[in-house]
Amino acid sequence: MAPVTSEALAPLDHMHARGLQATRELADLLGPPRAAERILDIGAGIGGPARSIAATFGCIVTGVELKPEYCAAAAALNAATGLAERVRVVEGNALALPSPDGDFDRAYSHNVVMCVADKLGFWREALRVLRPGGTLAVIAYAAGPKGPPHHPCPWAVEPSGTFLSAPEQTRTELEAAGFEVARLRDTTAEALLTLRKARRRVEQEGPPPLGLHVLVGPGMVQRQANAARSLEEVHLAIMEVLARRPA
Repeated sequence: MAPVTSEALAPLDHMHARGLQATRELADLLGPPRAAERILDIGAGIGGPARSIAATFGCIVTGVELKPEYCAAAAALNAATGLAERVRVVEGNALALPSPDGDFDRAYSHNVVMCVADKLGFWREALRVLRPGGTLAVIAYAAGPKGPPHHPCPWAVEPSGTFLSAPEQTRTELEAAGFEVARLRDTTAEALLTLRKARRRVEQEGPPPLGLHVLVGPGMVQRQANAARSLEEVHLAIMEVLARRPA
């Protein structure tokens, strides 16, 4: 039997379209964590990115996830990969993080904030749990200029579940929460290159044996296609953000 590793699980447990590649980009944006550092994953899903980052850098990663069934799955996978001492995913709300003030050196969030109506509350909670000088890295969908995206999409079946801010609006929200924005970049063009290649593979070969459609259900293939179409038609953008809590 092949060993269960964070990398072997990556096609299933990185709950965003570009999988492990996107997680590595997020870790690069955050900056290589040091082994002694405490890292927070806001909206951890079943813990794929947290396990990947902990396994790569030797740091301690705590994930916060709203769905109890995801937390249970994360605990089982943490144990199976031998990472239970360095990764834990706890049930909690991003608007009321279950951590004391200044508890983390760094934090990240991937494709979560567009599910949250109270953006200012989200950013304020992230700021609160970071130590002074701590950094927050975010990759997320943003509002494009051509109106609402096509639904169902990966994070919401109905438009009522989508709360998008344009990139510059996000900068304003972060600064209002108390962050210093070090970087805010539109990465849509780079992401589309990967998504187009993936779409061509699906059209030619069908969905891969392992992927989010296995975890979430076959409807995820159409939901991902709608997100890619929305990016192509400029209903959506993808933004990359690095912000700091002032020292």
